[in-house]
Amino acid sequence: MAHHLDPLLRPSSIAVIGASASAGVGRRILETLLHGQYQGTLYALNPKYDDVLGVPCFPDLAALPEPVEHVVFAVSDHRIEPIFEEAVEMGVKAMTIMSMLYIENDMQPPLKDRLQRRAQETGMLVCGANGMGFYNFADRVCVGGFDTRSNHIAGNVALISHSGSGMAGIMDCDERINFSLTVSAGQELSVGMHDYLDFALEIPTTEVVGLFMETVRKPDLMIQAFAKAARKQIPIVVIKTGKTERSAELTVSHSGALAGSDECHQALFRKYGIQRVNDMDELAKTLIMFAQPHSLAEGDLVTLHDSGGERQLILDLAADQEVDFAELNSETVAKLEDILDPGLPAVNPLDAWGRGLENSDQIMADSLTSMLQDPNASMGAVVQDRGPLSRIYPEYLQYMKQANDATGKPVFLVSNIQGTSSDNTVMESTARGLPILDGVYSFLAGVRCMHRYRDYLKLENNNPEPVATQAITKWQQSIEQGQLIGEHEALEMLADNGIATNQSYCVDNLKNAIQSANKLGYPVVLKTAVSGISHKSEVHGVHLNLNSEDELRGAYEDLEKRLGPKVLISPMIDNEGVEMILGMTTDPQFGPMIALGFGGVYAEVLKDVVTLMPPFSAQIAEQALSELKMKSLLDGYRGKEAVNVESFCEMASQFSLFAIAMQNQICEIDVNPIILGKDICLGLDALVVVHEDKQT
Repeated sequence: MAHHLDPLLRPSSIAVIGASASAGVGRRILETLLHGQYQGTLYALNPKYDDVLGVPCFPDLAALPEPVEHVVFAVSDHRIEPIFEEAVEMGVKAMTIMSMLYIENDMQPPLKDRLQRRAQETGMLVCGANGMGFYNFADRVCVGGFDTRSNHIAGNVALISHSGSGMAGIMDCDERINFSLTVSAGQELSVGMHDYLDFALEIPTTEVVGLFMETVRKPDLMIQAFAKAARKQIPIVVIKTGKTERSAELTVSHSGALAGSDECHQALFRKYGIQRVNDMDELAKTLIMFAQPHSLAEGDLVTLHDSGGERQLILDLAADQEVDFAELNSETVAKLEDILDPGLPAVNPLDAWGRGLENSDQIMADSLTSMLQDPNASMGAVVQDRGPLSRIYPEYLQYMKQANDATGKPVFLVSNIQGTSSDNTVMESTARGLPILDGVYSFLAGVRCMHRYRDYLKLENNNPEPVATQAITKWQQSIEQGQLIGEHEALEMLADNGIATNQSYCVDNLKNAIQSANKLGYPVVLKTAVSGISHKSEVHGVHLNLNSEDELRGAYEDLEKRLGPKVLISPMIDNEGVEMILGMTTDPQFGPMIALGFGGVYAEVLKDVVTLMPPFSAQIAEQALSELKMKSLLDGYRGKEAVNVESFCEMASQFSLFAIAMQNQICEIDVNPIILGKDICLGLDALVVVHEDKQT
């Protein structure tokens, strides 16, 4: 299938500028192309040679017998610009530039910026700069400037990395992974990570994609690529740097772009089912696990051990990685009790070694098979230690094979400590679809990712479409015409758009305050409505539980004297529910983002919220709430009734649709608190900030 990156990643002809017979980048690039069995026309360019490594060599582009599609630069930075222009004039369509594009005492703008502008003006496809090239194993086009292992086999995993070492460190250090494509995107002069991802998704053999991401330079296009992966049900596993403030600072200098808010990146990943891992070891293990051929079943993990201590350890590690173990049904428990040596509990995770008699290996194999046959088991693992000199015991492989043959479910052999991935047994077993992995913690990261991706695919209507309504149009026009949006207007606007809020009246004198209170019925709440006061409690601008006209009068006179005559009057909501919050902020990269979680006066202190990218379904909101630290408050505690979580999730989904519809008028919304109880879900306060250009 034709792709717009074909001239770059699968060109019909390549010229290596600066190819050399001596050691160096120019020689390695040519060697990589030859070792990769490039099938197109290949030329070397260097006035010193007639051929290099058997490849015809010419002095420059003009001397070539025919135009080429792709040129690779292996010359010093000060020579690149004139050759770039020559290549443009001669109809070259693509380039790979691995150098940093730095010239000491350069003019302004610097070389990198000049070449980036020319690439964009001319439509030149550029891999790099400041990268390590690419390896399209599927099409036998390998353009790299570093030594690589010689036993690459085109496979089902793609890897795209901003970091050159992030690419090389995985593609060359773990022989268990067979790649369809690996790319070092570098500074993305004209071709971005989103382009490479789109290309990888079109390679027929690709079944999982890994990303080493430092930044997102073109958010809209990256979102399109993520959405494409979700539609094709091809999982993406990502490392995203910049989680800490210091890392984000370094990302700016390393990648030439802002890292962006980590919470917003996490929301982006959640929306499109992108699975995030913490380091390169977790990334490599998770790619291996997704690449194995067996489908993940419903349920959770079962593991087999020969040690009680190591069984306890995996429980602790699994809790940290948020991995659940399957609850074995009574039939499975009975089967295990018949199999196991006396005194061994029939539980998951299972220590099945017992007395270590001559039939122990069969006991182990039968135990794993029985557990994996349980309808609550999604996958299984043999978690054991390697033998002397990192030897893999063949008996362990038999445990795996028997269980997999009986169930068709994924099964892994996991060593408690690191061994070597280059062991022939490891390689052969992994290639047969029974992967052997090192390190329990990184394995559990892969389990978490596989389970979450499975559950993501089951979500229905997780991206609802906003619908234009008369209420939306009304408020869009009001803001465009310069109407001030105070708390009263904010509550009214939310209510008009399906987000239940407390009724209120806005008045500026005592007489009207009394009349409004009589309409609402006592008790009431009186709050200042003076413009510019965002956090009313901080200026003692709220009077609660006013039960009479006299109490109202006293409260009004206090607010009028200290803050001004304009007030908001609302019914006092006497409910023992949980205080929640819904908020919208505008991220400079990704647009509106929604925060939902526990609110009230402690919202900024506790920060027990999760960020989601709108729009989203009530199901997504409920899933997000389950991850909060204080989630037990929603289920009832100390005799209190459980709250109606469903109503809050429906409100959150509607709020996300409203935020999308109003994103051109509103940059920030804060609905806090929202009282959530058994029979109530009601926003009590609201703050809306319109874009500066809409403010009068």
